[in-house]
Amino acid sequence: MCGIFGYFGHQQALPILVEGLRRLEYRGYDSTGVAVDNGNSIQTYKTVGRVADLKAVLPDEVQGTLGIAHTRWATHGGVTEVNTHPHASHNGAIHLVHNGIIENFQQLRRALASRGIECVSETDSEVLVQMMAFELEKGATPLESVQATLRRLRGTWGLCILFRDHDMMICARNGSPLIIGQGEGETFVSSDPHPLTAHTQRVVYLEDGDIAVIHPESFTITSTKGQEIEPSITVLENAWGEAELGDAPHYMYKEIYEQPDALRQCIAGRVDREMGTGRLGGMGLDHSTLVQAPHVRLLGCGTAAYAAEIGQTLIEKMGRIPAVSHISSEFRNNDTVINPKAIYLAVSQSGETADTISAIKEIKLKGGKVFGVVNVVGSTIARLCGQGVYIHSGPEQSVASTKAFTNMVAALAIFSTQLGRTRHLSKEDGRDLIHHLQQAPHLMETYFEDVGPISEAVDLLCEASSVLFLGRGLSATVAKEGALKLMELAYIPCLAYPAGEMKHGPIALLEEGSPVVIIAPNDHLKEKTLSALHEVKARGAKVILIHEKGDSIASEGDVSIAVPSIHPWLTPLLTVVPLQLMAYETALRLGRDVDRPRNLAKSVTVE
Repeated sequence: MCGIFGYFGHQQALPILVEGLRRLEYRGYDSTGVAVDNGNSIQTYKTVGRVADLKAVLPDEVQGTLGIAHTRWATHGGVTEVNTHPHASHNGAIHLVHNGIIENFQQLRRALASRGIECVSETDSEVLVQMMAFELEKGATPLESVQATLRRLRGTWGLCILFRDHDMMICARNGSPLIIGQGEGETFVSSDPHPLTAHTQRVVYLEDGDIAVIHPESFTITSTKGQEIEPSITVLENAWGEAELGDAPHYMYKEIYEQPDALRQCIAGRVDREMGTGRLGGMGLDHSTLVQAPHVRLLGCGTAAYAAEIGQTLIEKMGRIPAVSHISSEFRNNDTVINPKAIYLAVSQSGETADTISAIKEIKLKGGKVFGVVNVVGSTIARLCGQGVYIHSGPEQSVASTKAFTNMVAALAIFSTQLGRTRHLSKEDGRDLIHHLQQAPHLMETYFEDVGPISEAVDLLCEASSVLFLGRGLSATVAKEGALKLMELAYIPCLAYPAGEMKHGPIALLEEGSPVVIIAPNDHLKEKTLSALHEVKARGAKVILIHEKGDSIASEGDVSIAVPSIHPWLTPLLTVVPLQLMAYETALRLGRDVDRPRNLAKSVTVE
């Protein structure tokens, strides 16, 4: 993986391809390349580094109205120019870009070697182009060469392929997203809807097993076995164009400060204040389903997993029903027992997270019904689930998620209220919670007016060899999200623990001056958290304390950062914000790339 863009039309392809890659940069990558067919030959240009580095090595003019482009996030083979896409066949007849992982590529590579065809790169992707060329040399058509190759693969792929002597582009999908955009006399291909909105709103999402043969004014879709498939046209929402940076110094800064408006968008029309309940019509859950559900399971990866963990706690608090959150990559492989009457929630910012997609397929195979909690309209998870809730945070260009996290938490809080009101949550308690939830965007804005001594916290963090994050209850999960953000952005080793567990091991790491971030809102666990605070201070640690405004606990921190008071069940919406700012400012101080952290990808489409 990570990003694919293709073009076939009446305009010069290269500028469109480069701009497509630029709009895919937010996904994270380490090298990039393009291939353009000028009618006689296919010219390739690639480099390790950013799209800007690629532009620096491109000639002033490259003729051709057909081309493919790729940003690579290394999976097989190091970050080298040889391993960078596009890959060419041994005879130069075929060029290809690939997202995904081919699990049996070593076996296929050996079979090619036995026929005298040696791969020059370390990648699994090159094996595909060499296999297609072999089929072509045996007399197959381009489509037949692709079909024959795909039938031998085990793994995932999103493919864009050029054939030197054939005026066409062929695309194929299995587990890795590809979208075709239809313009006027031109066709676009992208692994992501965002870059397409600059050119067209009419798109077709390829499904697993689809192969598309593309011409400028038309395309056809067939299955691997050759059966023709009628495309389903989707009209993209304008909101999914590229977010403009404007006057903000970085996308992450912009997205942190967009959280109040994003939260309003998530909540709007989804709560009934009079009845004290949520109203998530997109989930299609009737009263009997909510009442009879034996338990709820939530799935996610990374930040989405932490949002799911908060959702688990809220569901149990409001609904008084067992709930369990799972790391998606573990869920599928643990042979979990699936109860068809249970409710399953798949949480994902991108809607393309491969591990979560695999878990969804496993649940559906065993008779369970899964509801998506996703950000990207039309994404694989949204379409695979069919029902769910869009969190409406808008595009996140920074790799590290911020506003999507708070919107996921808000969406799960609304669901928990809806579930709770069918069971044990009273109308009065539901009204109180909805009132505070509707106040949350304003409270965020109030915090942004005075973010507190973030710079003093950064002074401690920048000098640290490691950082310990502590909290209890909901705040234990907020501590995990804060630790993840600081690790992602500043590359500082971080450990997050429930505060009560700290003395059972992590306390051994503390020494004089060690920074410890403690999240201690004014909830029923505050006094317990305070005990842990005293324990770490007794070992000489420096405490960065996140607390509620006006709370006397503020005097306990070496650096104390206050957030507005809110309902105890909604504190993660506010306590996470200073942690985001601390991570952002620390990364800046250390000279890191805050929008594109090393080794990370926004949309993780491989398992």
